[in-house]
Amino acid sequence: MITLSHASRLPVTIQYPYEKLITSERFRGRIHVEFDKCIACEVCVRVCPIDLPVVDSKLETDIRRKRLLNYSIDFGIGIFCGNWGIYLWSIS
Repeated sequence: MITLSHASRLPVTIQYPYEKLITSERFRGRIHVEFDKCIACEVCVRVCPIDLPVVDSKLETDIRRKRLLNYSIDFGIGIFCGNWGIYLWSIS
């Protein structure tokens, strides 16, 4: 019977504050961006299927580069597709 086979199994539940689950490398629930490495190229905005990241940048004329002013993501409407990671990891 199915019920008897489940009785001999160990519990799957972890005691959260005391034990933490180790997530895999392919986990898409956490977005990690290193802002000091960001060059404000806006590739993340172009690859996002719902145009979620908002990148505010300013063109520095003396060094002829963009400087990142603000980077924001609304996690409430994000779909965690994983497209951002492919492009950000290849840049850094």
